[in-house]
Amino acid sequence: MTVLRLARSELKRMTYGLLPKLMILALTVVPLLYGAVYLYANWDPYKNLDRIPAALVVEDQGAQLPDGSRLDAGGKVAEGLVDGHLFDWHRVTSTAEADEDVRTGTYSFSLTLPADFSRNLASPASFDAAHQAMLKVTTNDANNYLLSTIVDKVTTAVHDSVAKQVGTDTAARLLSGYGTIHAQLASASDGADRLAAGLDTLKGGSAQLADGASQLHAGADQLVAGQERLTSGAAQLRDGSAQLASGLDTLRAKSATLPADTRRLADGAAQVAAGNAALNSKVQAAASAADAASAALPDRARQTAQALVASGVLTQAQADRVVSDLAAQASAPAADAAKQLHTAAGQVQQLAAGSQQVSDGAAQLASGMPALTGAIGQADDGARSLSAGAAQLASGQQAALDGARTLDAGAAKLDTGAAQLSDGAARADAGSHDLARGLAAGAGKVPNPSQQQTQQLANVMGDPVAVDHAAQTKAASYGAGLAPFFLSLAMWVGIFMLTQAMRPFTLRALASNAPAWKVALGGWLPFAVVSAAQATLLTGVVDFALGLDPAHPLLMWLFLLLGGIAFSALIQGIIALLGTSGKFVVLILLILQLVSSGGTFPWQVTPTAFQVAHQILPMGYMVTGMRHLIYGGDMSGILPIVLGLIGYTLLGGVLNLLGTRKNMTWRLKTLQPEITV
Repeated sequence: MTVLRLARSELKRMTYGLLPKLMILALTVVPLLYGAVYLYANWDPYKNLDRIPAALVVEDQGAQLPDGSRLDAGGKVAEGLVDGHLFDWHRVTSTAEADEDVRTGTYSFSLTLPADFSRNLASPASFDAAHQAMLKVTTNDANNYLLSTIVDKVTTAVHDSVAKQVGTDTAARLLSGYGTIHAQLASASDGADRLAAGLDTLKGGSAQLADGASQLHAGADQLVAGQERLTSGAAQLRDGSAQLASGLDTLRAKSATLPADTRRLADGAAQVAAGNAALNSKVQAAASAADAASAALPDRARQTAQALVASGVLTQAQADRVVSDLAAQASAPAADAAKQLHTAAGQVQQLAAGSQQVSDGAAQLASGMPALTGAIGQADDGARSLSAGAAQLASGQQAALDGARTLDAGAAKLDTGAAQLSDGAARADAGSHDLARGLAAGAGKVPNPSQQQTQQLANVMGDPVAVDHAAQTKAASYGAGLAPFFLSLAMWVGIFMLTQAMRPFTLRALASNAPAWKVALGGWLPFAVVSAAQATLLTGVVDFALGLDPAHPLLMWLFLLLGGIAFSALIQGIIALLGTSGKFVVLILLILQLVSSGGTFPWQVTPTAFQVAHQILPMGYMVTGMRHLIYGGDMSGILPIVLGLIGYTLLGGVLNLLGTRKNMTWRLKTLQPEITV
């Protein structure tokens, strides 16, 4: 009996009659029902999220920004969500109503934008009042567990979008602030330059002020000394003016009769002048008479002598001698008397002239005396005023002395302060230059971005990390992402279902004289044929009906055929070796491969035992190979996987051969098995 005859015999047995044929057809369609239908149901669930009813509550009251503009972030977010049609959004008036609707299942979940949403978004403008804006999401796993995960992703996207926009706006205002700071620092630098120039002037002026203050101090000292002398003089002036006023009072009283007295004096002087004039006339006449007498004496002596001579008393000679002696004796006294008369006449004449002058002066004195007494009165009045003024001067001078002393003390302080000011001005001048240099350097270091740079930097700061997702391979949809796992799982389940209707070998073949390997191979071939039909049908439906569009469609079909052959060999071999209990083992292997093949989560995140199962069970290899062929991954790893599947096929063949040899020896259990399935 050949292998093909054994296989054909088993296929004829299985397809004899209508029901067996329908059963084989149904078993062939099992992978399609399990894999294709499940993939179809989950092919792209995210595009139908707009059918999920969701409550949207907008309580945001908006906020006033520092620049005067109005921020209504809640309204914008709500408008974007509604216009995006990601979910079937329904506006609800209050959070309480939305929560109740989520609890009752009217809405799958709710999203609330609270009243302080915009205010908190704008709060970073105030360093001491910054708060996070909250998005309140209410879910209910009683509505759907996975929906919570989907909603979390959506709200995270909303959060990231809002945070990016707010961060960009905040960064833009910050960068604009840098420009303002730069301009203000530049202005401050210019002001510092002007301040430095002014302090240069102040430095020079303060030095001059210090010198002037020192001179003022010295001058104030001199002023105090002078004021002390002036005060002493003013006191003396006050005392002297008081004495002068007192003396003038006395003089005024005493000189009150002077006009009358001087008038009488003038009259007397006039009389004296008149008498002296008359005396002068008489003296002048006497002098003239003396001169005449002195001149006539010799003539009279001669006449007398002549008479005596004539009388004979005297002789002529005696008469001449007597006349000569008499002339000699009389001429000297006469001359002296005449001289004295002339001298007296001259003195009388001078006396007359002087008395006349006295008379004139007395007359003038009498005329001027009223003016003198008036002047004395005025002088007395002036002396009184002088005395009062001198008293005021003395008092004022004392005040001036006190002021001078105060000035001197102030000048001393000013001298000290001016010196300190000069030192401070010098330090301030040096500091102002340092400030100007520092501000200039600081202004150069503070960024001054242009509008384009501000926008670019704001975008970077608002969204500093961009993901350049270079997908070497990418599943077209959620269903395409699950396709490697569910196609592999469908083939295992479909082949496992074959064991419910197909036997690993027939009793007729076991009873024949055919070698064990032929019996084993003949028993396996029907499984391989049906599994190939399952793989072909499943590939056609997912490629053409669902639109899987694999990168390597032919290779994917051939690989799925190889996987089906390997699965069929392993499953058929286990059941051939273990019998009915082998089906339970196949079911256990199915469960292990569900969690270890890495069809959903990466197998590396599973517990260690499942990681070991991934390395030794065939479905992990099957899933990995299908991913590379469907998505277009690196093909260098396909050959080891193919060799691995061939190895599993050979392992199944060995198990099948061992089971065939085991069952070729008939036992009581062979004729009457404990369990028949």
